[in-house]
Amino acid sequence: MSKVLVIGAGGVGSVAVHKMAQLSEVFSSITLASRRISSCQKIADSVKQRFGVKIETAEVDADEVGQTVRLLEQVKPDLLVNLALPYQDLPLMDACLEAGVSYLDTANYEPKDEAKFEYRWQWEYQERFEKAGLMALLGSGFDPGVTNVFTAWLAKHHFDRMDTLDILDCNGGDHGHPFATNFNPEINIREVTAPTRHWEQGDWVESPALSSKQTFDFPEVGDRNMYLMYHEELESLVKHFPHIQRARFWMTFGDAYLTHLEVLQNVGLTSIEPIIYQGQEIIPLQFLKAVLPDPGGLGERTKGKTCIGNIISGEKDGAKVTKYLFNVCDHEACFREVGSQAVSYTTGVPAMIGAALILKGTWQGRGVFNMEQLDPDPFMDMLNQHGLPWEFRQLDAPLSF
Repeated sequence: MSKVLVIGAGGVGSVAVHKMAQLSEVFSSITLASRRISSCQKIADSVKQRFGVKIETAEVDADEVGQTVRLLEQVKPDLLVNLALPYQDLPLMDACLEAGVSYLDTANYEPKDEAKFEYRWQWEYQERFEKAGLMALLGSGFDPGVTNVFTAWLAKHHFDRMDTLDILDCNGGDHGHPFATNFNPEINIREVTAPTRHWEQGDWVESPALSSKQTFDFPEVGDRNMYLMYHEELESLVKHFPHIQRARFWMTFGDAYLTHLEVLQNVGLTSIEPIIYQGQEIIPLQFLKAVLPDPGGLGERTKGKTCIGNIISGEKDGAKVTKYLFNVCDHEACFREVGSQAVSYTTGVPAMIGAALILKGTWQGRGVFNMEQLDPDPFMDMLNQHGLPWEFRQLDAPLSF
């Protein structure tokens, strides 16, 4: 039984603490902290009402290392779970080192002033965490996270050599708004509008955002248009599985979403360059975030399913094989259980599982780790036990595109 401090009171944080409350034999004490203690208290009240478990709440500015260190010294957790914005990854890692606490997050670091994300900054903490005898687990969400574990599990059990990797992310849900994002708009729009990159024959190939489209028949969702994107798990997966010749990430978008996004880009509202408005400096994308629907409030009105998984081709016992490993998640079922939609659920549950495996001592290590570096089997078992069951298919041939 262990104590955990969760930072971030958005949709993912809400799911994570709801799921932690259902596993009291591992999480003996849960504290939820964010800049707005009122948001934390709302989640705490929901956890108490649904599961009868009391969680503590606190206020903290995750950008301020000193504040976080003081909170860590007060709470004395065994693990800090960072579910705040990725801009705060590095200050929270610094605070963990100062306070002697292990660390987990669900995404990699992004500079506020540049639409760029990569693991370099967090990987540079390797030696410091190793010397401190602490563990930092990066990207324990779904993608990244589950998709990394899917790759490691397939490599362990079904391939002697993996040649191609395609990660396919489909949200087939409908929230009824003309335009909204299913997770933090600031992060979502930065990802979607950035140039795409994929791994090909030992190098990165870059192309304009949303310039490559394919149609795929997703299980329990149907045909959807998906677009080639760059996503952070590609960087760690090609590092830790260097024999992969091609690695790509695809995400689905509806026509209405892309039309709205194009208009917003054309009028400058997706920009991260500061402007002066009525004598004050503002970031257009942050202003847009403020006027768009809150992703945390989409759960009650979202219907449909998500389908996220990996298609890998390669060789096993001298034969060419292609495997498809995926999860289907129902928005309405997620809302009934924890009051959140499936996009938050599919990130919050893996955050809970990663934390549980660290706290139980199943996953151990000194230094900074990506998910695929650890034994995938216990994580895969817990996905089935805690709301994200996976399915496995053998395909007749690799993807033809």
